[in-house]
Amino acid sequence: MDRRKSLKLIATGAIAAPAVIAGCKTEDQKKKTGETAGEPKFDLDRNPDELKYEKELLAQEKFFTDHEMATITILADIIIPKDEVSGSASDAGVPEFIEFIVKDMPQHQVPMRGGLRWLDMQCLKRVEKPFKDCSETEQLKIVDEIAYPEISYKDQKGNTIKKGIVTPGMQPGVNFFNLMRNLTATGFYTSEIGGKDIGYLGNKATRWNGVPDEVLKQYKVAYTEKELKECVSFDSK
Repeated sequence: MDRRKSLKLIATGAIAAPAVIAGCKTEDQKKKTGETAGEPKFDLDRNPDELKYEKELLAQEKFFTDHEMATITILADIIIPKDEVSGSASDAGVPEFIEFIVKDMPQHQVPMRGGLRWLDMQCLKRVEKPFKDCSETEQLKIVDEIAYPEISYKDQKGNTIKKGIVTPGMQPGVNFFNLMRNLTATGFYTSEIGGKDIGYLGNKATRWNGVPDEVLKQYKVAYTEKELKECVSFDSK
């Protein structure tokens, strides 16, 4: 299933969510900076209130169990697998991102936990195993059912008609997978790996090579020496 292309379109459209980059310094660096063990290092600018809030979230106990995190990781990698261009969702830290988001946005906690439980119950009924212990074929079969909830039928002329009708009993799974897919795409395409994958890294502050020469010639204007010195920062990158 090639989901990456469609998710790129989603990511460049309406999806947006907070992104956080956290990590730990080496022991030598901690000694130099006086940081306590396990204190997150933020590489993005934050105002003091944001920094305090995000550190508090990261300091909270884990919301998801190890079993739930394993399931989330499998689902995330099914949604965005590793390919020749970039790593998978888990390579980009999507499971950790989702753990952060459900703390930052508690309204997602019940839908996520309930959806994970629903998924396990469906697998237990079908193959007597939780989702994470199913074979790849078994996992993809149920994911396809909740990722593409359509019923097909033949009309009188033999044409295949698809209707957006969810199979009875599968609506909770469809709702859960929609949320999981959105969070996965958000986490991936706000990561460094996702940014490189999509080919757009955003604007770079204080880096401007000035108006192109052909435009200056078109309007018969030119920079003064003062402007070149004080206003234009030429950069070959």
